[in-house]
Amino acid sequence: MLIERFDTDEVLASTLATRLIDAISLNPRLVLGLPTGRTPVALYRELRWHSQRGHLDWSHVRTFNLDEFVGLGAGDPGSYRSYMQAALFDHVRMTPEQIGMLDGRAPNLVAECARYERAIAQAGGIDLQILGIGANGHIGFNEPGDTLEAETHVAELRAETRRANAGWFGGDTTQVPSHALSMGIATILRGREIVLMATGAGKQDAVAGLVNGQLTPRLPASFLQLHPRVTAMLDRGAAQRLA
Repeated sequence: MLIERFDTDEVLASTLATRLIDAISLNPRLVLGLPTGRTPVALYRELRWHSQRGHLDWSHVRTFNLDEFVGLGAGDPGSYRSYMQAALFDHVRMTPEQIGMLDGRAPNLVAECARYERAIAQAGGIDLQILGIGANGHIGFNEPGDTLEAETHVAELRAETRRANAGWFGGDTTQVPSHALSMGIATILRGREIVLMATGAGKQDAVAGLVNGQLTPRLPASFLQLHPRVTAMLDRGAAQRLA
């Protein structure tokens, strides 16, 4: 695992945005796996800025987001679809067919998860998967537990995860859905390259476990140790427990 440290989350985001520009230039049909939450906000701001200045051509890029809340979808303010529209998709030249999102309002959630796996496979798989990490070590909504799901699935969210997402729901944890749809660990690991972003001192324990801990479903991010091409991009706060 390659560890890269940055003085601030802004420098981290700027560096990753530049790498994405280069990657899309080299492969205009790049398939991207994308995260949501607070960590990638600065990255999406950088991508909007570059896109508005013509530095990025999104016309053949495909994207697949990691997760979505059960019960929410396009048009719902707390949905990750709405997050992504506001953060990126409304500002770049992409057609709906290029954008892969889970539908939290699907009538059959198991079938929706299977559909998503097929869509990723039909796109040729994910070339570059970008991840955040939760303070409890989750990636996507793969929460700590005795076992982990391999492929896209319905996940029950832990209390700390719901608290961490309360900001998208007016600060009211009770309004955060109790379940979400999420890519599984194997789905994530099938990405040809993975970049994990971690910012803030609240992530330092999870990052330490990711880099130096044992492989365990109690820290889902630890399974990234199995992947041959992972880069962890960390700001000072997130990296402070590393030597």
